[in-house]
This record gives sequence, structure tokens and C-alpha cells, in this order.
Amino acid sequence: MLMPLALAACKSGTSLFKLSGMTMGTTYNVVAVDVPSDIKETQVQAAIDTALAQVNRQMSNWDASSEISRFNAANGSAPMEISPELAEVMHAAETVHIASEGRFDTTMGPLIELWGFGAPGARELPADAQIEQAQARSGHGNTLKVGSRQLQKTQDDAQVYLSAIGKGFGADHVGRAIEKLGITDYMVEIGGDLYASGRNAEGQPWRIGVETPEAHTRGVLDVVGVSGVGLASSGDYRNYFEVDGQRFSHVIDPATGRPITHKTASATVVAPNAMLADAWATAMLILGRERGMEIAAAQNLAVLFVERDSEADHLSFKTTASPSFAKLTA
Repeated sequence: MLMPLALAACKSGTSLFKLSGMTMGTTYNVVAVDVPSDIKETQVQAAIDTALAQVNRQMSNWDASSEISRFNAANGSAPMEISPELAEVMHAAETVHIASEGRFDTTMGPLIELWGFGAPGARELPADAQIEQAQARSGHGNTLKVGSRQLQKTQDDAQVYLSAIGKGFGADHVGRAIEKLGITDYMVEIGGDLYASGRNAEGQPWRIGVETPEAHTRGVLDVVGVSGVGLASSGDYRNYFEVDGQRFSHVIDPATGRPITHKTASATVVAPNAMLADAWATAMLILGRERGMEIAAAQNLAVLFVERDSEADHLSFKTTASPSFAKLTA
């Protein structure tokens, strides 16, 4: 998770709005600085509300009437016309899916359900044959065809879940709405995914804390300064279960159909927007540090990997940053 750090006193004459609420099953926080004098806080709130309502109408898997829910409920393989916003998200999802060697995937529902992360209750370890069957029903290449403004199932029971990219897009979409009011210095955070524009109230890049990947603490492991970029973090340390002393994370590798087993506990990514940062953070966590760093170099991504140190006497972590991420913490 990411934590926008508290602001010190504003520069003299600087106006500052702080707005927060609930959306997408989580919280949002918006900070706007140097707001034009003719813009009221109620106008900023209205812009935020309108933007978030639109994203939920298009991409919420919990709203049965949303665009993506209607696609999931549809039978057959007839192409469905989709909004420009949903098309933007699905094209980004497919791009990251391909570039990450299939590790980012919005069609993982069968595997998530099989491993018991889709609903509460006791969890049992699935058999190999069950995993293979669920894998056959998953995967962009197996189940979807993404057109310029169309989405099509190539398997009748294909399901798309946007939780690992939708919050990031929501942050970007709110940012666009705020910019239409003439605000250029702002930070939008939804469930830990964020987009930061311009400068904070101190006239500096926005300072964001990277959380220590421990389930019961909210410590800050590192701090980055960002502006004009999206930032997202993905971790395996809050949602998991144990069977006979073995830990099974909710983060499932599409390549194996099983929860990840490597030492990487979290991955934090800086990208041109929050949507891509959101998707790439998930992909990097699944890839793990070794292969992830190779792909990050090929994609020119700024990424920070946090790994559990198995050689330490107590729980501790090691960090590895790509060169472009290291510059942000210098």
C-alpha cells in the first residue's frame, strides 16, 4: 500500500482543499492546491462525485447493471459495444498482459474462485486437474477478443474483473475532471493507487510513503517524490490463508494456476498514469524480483521490489529498485 504523507504548512496565500469519501469498496482522498479563486470546494466535490459515478457505472463488478457486469452476464460470443473509457482500460489490460508474459490478467475469476478467495468460508487446496480446468477457462488469449470499441467473448463463460486496474483508472479519471476546473496541482488516491500532478502545498513533488509489507503494521519503508505520474503498490501480505503451516497468498500466478511462492512481498510501480501503475504493480508482484527487474528494464518501468529476508533472525525485508525508481528516492 501507499500512504500520501501529511503536508506541512502551506505556502502563504495557497488555497488547499482536502476531500475524501468511499468508492469502489474502499476510500478515496483528493488534495487540491492553488485552486483558482472562483472555484468552490462544492464544485470540486461535484466533479469528483460525477467522475467516480461514471467509473462505477462502467467498471464495477459489484453493480449488476454496470457495463462490465452486463458483459459478464451475456451469453454467447457476439461482440459488445463498449464505452471509450472501458475500451481504454481493456486495451491497457491487454497491453500489460502481453508485456508481462501473461502475468497481468483480468480473466482470473475461475482460479480465484477455485482457491477460495472469491467468497468467505473454509478453503481447501484444489487438485491439479481442477487447476488445469480453471486455467483453461482463464486468460485473455483463451477467453477474450478486445477491439477498438468492442469486447467479445471467445468462451461463453468468460468473466472480466477489473479490481487490479479499475482503481487506478478511477484516480486518473478524477484527475481529468479536476483539471477541467483549472486545477493543476493535485493528488488523487483511491485504495492506495494514486495520481499526482504538479506540486504539493509546499511547492515540492508529492511525497508518498511505501508501506512496510507486514499485515498488522502501517510502517513506512521508503518515501518517493512524484509529480505528473501514477503510483501503485501490490502486496501479498494482507489476504492469505494457511494449511498445515504453509501460507497461500491471494496473488495467483496465471502461468501456474497457483499462489505465488517467491520471496517478493510487494512491488511498487511508477508509470505515466495510475491505471498502468495499478496493472503493472500486480504484474510485477506475480513475476517477482528476478524476472520482474528484467521486464522492468525492457519496459523502462520504475519499480521497487520488497522481499522477505529468509536469512534474517526475525522478519525483515530487502529492497531492490530499478534505476528510474531509485532517482525518485535520491
